[in-house]
Amino acid sequence: MHPDTHLRLHHQRAADLHARAAAYAPVPRPAPQRALRTRLGWVMVEVGLRLAQHPPARPARIA
Repeated sequence: MHPDTHLRLHHQRAADLHARAAAYAPVPRPAPQRALRTRLGWVMVEVGLRLAQHPPARPARIA
């Protein structure tokens, strides 16, 4: 078989398969919203971790 003919048949077959597969594609669902309580809990954890960090070391001031 000539390479150009083989390539043309490949593209045609691939287009046919893509068209058939599109009929079975799942419908995307919106992501479920997390509960307010869960989001608030993680925000509190983040704030607590930031507060627990040690402050940067400062050089001693001699007056």
